[in-house]
Amino acid sequence: MTPNEEWGLAGKVAIVTGGGAAGDGIGNGRAACILLARAGAHVLVVDRDLPLAERTVAMIQGEGGSAAAVSYDVTESAQCAAMVADAVSRWGRLDCLDNNVGIGSKGSVVDETEENWARVMRVNVDTMFLTCKHAIPAMIRTAGGGAIVNISSISALRPRGLTAYSVSKGAVIALSQAMAVDHGPDGIRVNCVFPGPVYTPMVYERGMTEQARDTRRRASVLGREGTGWDIGSAVRFLLSEQARFITGQVLGVDGGATLVGPSRAS
Repeated sequence: MTPNEEWGLAGKVAIVTGGGAAGDGIGNGRAACILLARAGAHVLVVDRDLPLAERTVAMIQGEGGSAAAVSYDVTESAQCAAMVADAVSRWGRLDCLDNNVGIGSKGSVVDETEENWARVMRVNVDTMFLTCKHAIPAMIRTAGGGAIVNISSISALRPRGLTAYSVSKGAVIALSQAMAVDHGPDGIRVNCVFPGPVYTPMVYERGMTEQARDTRRRASVLGREGTGWDIGSAVRFLLSEQARFITGQVLGVDGGATLVGPSRAS
């Protein structure tokens, strides 16, 4: 693999959480891992399910890229600290973090159980707080700054019966912008991507009819679905030197779905 120098990522070190995917499917995290490696970064592929991370690494190494697969529980502070230390110990620095971990939930506040509400917040929000809490000092110490992308969701801006999920993803946007203000003086850029209707293993593994897929296609004003590559490409851009003057922004990668009403974009 010959790194694409235009990104300014050659020799840099990136952590991608949620970097695995079922089979050879291309989820948001796996796409980001592969694209960052193609740009010359060393990538620590983190997933709770180690074989899924190992498959991502095999795909990267098959192209001549540099990556390692690890399993850490990013809901635990000590595990996040160990994950950051792992990346630094392997490659001597930390420059980039892509936070992809998340789970879904359906129902209103009346329907939702207190236990599941807490679980959704723990997985979707606390993980990003904890990974950044440990990654930011390492970025400052080893690289003099860095870049972070947190993955939110279109549901944060267009609630549709997924209340706990929508609230958690809205919190991701607020967290990203607050960290951009807090750590800009440290040379840390923090941005957020919200995907729209993208067709990834997390979506199709749960089962999806062609009618449901067609509804998702029509949700986009472009009339097509997005893929993990679309999200991964946005992440690579925001982590790269091409985005050196961009921080605190929320980038929709949704085919224009937020431009139309819920009746078209349900």
